[in-house]
Amino acid sequence: MMRTVPFDSTLAFLREGYPFIASRCEAAGADVLTTRLALHPVTLLRGAEAARVFYDGRHLTRQGAMPALVQHLLQDEGSVQSLDGAAHHRRKKMFLSLMSPEAMDRLGALFEAEWGHALARLHDSGRVRLDHLSRVVLTRAALRWCGIGLEAVGVPRLTTELSLMIDQVARPGPANWYARWRRRGTERWASELVEQVRAGDLTPPPESPLAVLAAHTEGGDLLPPQVAAVEILNLLRPLLAVSRFLEFAAVALVRHPQWRDTFAAGDERDLEPFVQEVRRFFPFFPAVPGRVRAPFRIQDHDFRIGDRVILDLYGTCHDRRTFPDPDSFRPERFRGWSWQEDPFTLIAQGAGDHEEDHRCPGEWSTVALLERAVRLLSRSGLTMPPQDLSIPLDRFPAAPRSGVVLAGL
Repeated sequence: MMRTVPFDSTLAFLREGYPFIASRCEAAGADVLTTRLALHPVTLLRGAEAARVFYDGRHLTRQGAMPALVQHLLQDEGSVQSLDGAAHHRRKKMFLSLMSPEAMDRLGALFEAEWGHALARLHDSGRVRLDHLSRVVLTRAALRWCGIGLEAVGVPRLTTELSLMIDQVARPGPANWYARWRRRGTERWASELVEQVRAGDLTPPPESPLAVLAAHTEGGDLLPPQVAAVEILNLLRPLLAVSRFLEFAAVALVRHPQWRDTFAAGDERDLEPFVQEVRRFFPFFPAVPGRVRAPFRIQDHDFRIGDRVILDLYGTCHDRRTFPDPDSFRPERFRGWSWQEDPFTLIAQGAGDHEEDHRCPGEWSTVALLERAVRLLSRSGLTMPPQDLSIPLDRFPAAPRSGVVLAGL
């Protein structure tokens, strides 16, 4: 059954944040609600059934759906996320070729090495914020994994620019404009890298993302340097964004020390379930927009071509019909779990099939990096002094208030 939320919900959405859609769905006893956001009519969806339709590639498109302040920071025009149909499949196939188990092992090893170097540099410095530490570590590891020499860019500057793309994504006004202006400079840098590779002035490892993107063709033509640059950022930026999940994992280890003790003792049988529960439980990206490209029907509601739709990612991950006691942190729920068998419930980074749908291939790198990070945090002997680890759900994107302060360096 479809319900209507009165008139415009923009202020309520901003005030309540991540739980807004799910709370309204629970109150209405429905998974489909109509309302307005920024005065535009929109239909809000949640649940596995809605995720199945949203990500099947036939009924909805991302084109023209995402607000400019989000689009220009997270994806920009011409990126794989903005494509549909055969064009999306061709570009996605190239991305998936970069995400082999061997590539993920290499990325994880680079992360561990950079983590060790960072801690050595900080020795005897007292305290450090985990978000500050992890973002530099992830940027350095991501650059090396992509085949980009650390000497090719100022790492602190790039870390700041990638961070701005994430931190300012949903904040209209001067802060967002500044972040978008900084992103243009980052895109120019990445475009110059592509042109240097094509000119033979730069020779990254042949299977590295930089080399693959520089040589990738579609319709017999190389990608325009500007589009290849956008896709390079679509590798670097999401890898830095793993810092959010890393902070959440640290909070989970503090709140549930039995898991930290288990991993520290070398028992890692539940390491992957722990990581998957971190991804399900904590607030990452709240929702994803789309526009209807082919009519369909859900719960007595007819969707017409051009309709605006928003799928509730956070609410679907907290749907009690698929995750009993959803507000409890229970890694054991993911023992024996496989996304192939259950592709429409844990949708923190998209749903469906990686090859056929818009499910994010960065999911694999997120899991690989988080497993390494949880192991390192559990065994490091680092402590967390008293601090405010609460996570405000009315902040986009959400993060622990304290930034997670570590001591014992």
